[in-house]
Order: sequence, then C-alpha cells, then structure tokens
Amino acid sequence: MWMKNFSQACENNKKPILEILKIVLKEPGEVLEIGSGSGQHALYFGEHLPHLNWQPTELPAGISALRDNLSVAPLENILMPRVLDVCQYPWPISSVASIFTANTLHIMAWPDVRHFFKGVGRVLNPHGLLCVYGPFRYSGNYTSESNAYFDRWLKERNPESGIRNFEDVNFLAQEQGLELLHDYSMPANNQLLIWELRH
Repeated sequence: MWMKNFSQACENNKKPILEILKIVLKEPGEVLEIGSGSGQHALYFGEHLPHLNWQPTELPAGISALRDNLSVAPLENILMPRVLDVCQYPWPISSVASIFTANTLHIMAWPDVRHFFKGVGRVLNPHGLLCVYGPFRYSGNYTSESNAYFDRWLKERNPESGIRNFEDVNFLAQEQGLELLHDYSMPANNQLLIWELRH
C-alpha cells in the first residue's frame, strides 16, 4: 500500500514494538499517539491490539497526509486524527489511559521536550502508562557509534534537535509524577521506555 510520508524506520520497528506493547498495554483503553507521522504505527497497532482505541495526532503540517493514509484502511478502533502541538495548551485530549510516541524526542527542540512531559502530566490518567521509543544516551554516552553519527547528522540539520540524555528525560518524567517501570533495549540501538503515572 502506497503511503504519503512513508517511513522505513516505522516499517522496521513496528513488530518489535508491538511485542512489548502486547505485554504492557493489556487492559482496554484509549492510547494517545503523539507524532503519528504517516500513520503506519497506528494502522499496525490498531490491527493487532483490537482492545485499544488508538488516537493518532500530528502537527498541522502533517495532519492531511495522516488522514489520507488512515482512510485507505479504516479500522473501528483507530479514531479520527487530531492536530496536536505539544507546546500549545490545552491539548485536544483531556484525559487518556496511555500515551505512545516514537522517534519524536530527538526531533523536538529541548523546550518542546519539556512541554511534552508537562502535557503528559496533565492528560495521563493515574496509573496510566507513557511509552517512548527512540535512541537515547546514558550518562552522556551513546549506545553505539551509529547513534553518535546520527546525532551529529541531526544537529547539522537542526542544532536544537539531537539524541537526548536518558537522565535528563527521566528527570522531566519524575517532575510529572512518572516512575520508570521498564527500559527495553530494542533493535537498531533504540530503547522503549515505559513510565507509570503514580498519582
């Protein structure tokens, strides 16, 4: 199926991510996906996790392509995509059971990452889960040489982007009452971090 804004990375990582989501998102509920891009994750997870209602979102510039892609193979549990800019409050979702995002924090500027976690703290239900997929540094160190190259490429393209330090991101999460439950090592030198809102 031809898609606008097709992502090979999404195609490569969707199966490994699904195996973890099957474990951590067992209960029925609504999942807010932040930065849905082409909608490949939404379509794949929506099909394989029918007990979840999946709410795709995207920035204004990308919402049209996302809507077009999702309309090709509509699923009842994939909700109508909404515009969501993490820096603009209030978010269009007032409360949600879980939140998922993939390959977004290293694209956002750091102030936007701060807004991301503030927004999560406002809309995530108590004991809800935040699932974040992507590359991270630990104590300032890259997990692979390829991630170091990737980070340099990101910064050359946009100096405000870059692979985030896990400790910095976890601090923002803790400020919102989130406690890290799991840090899964994933293929291609990525991580899947799972936090739970404890209040």
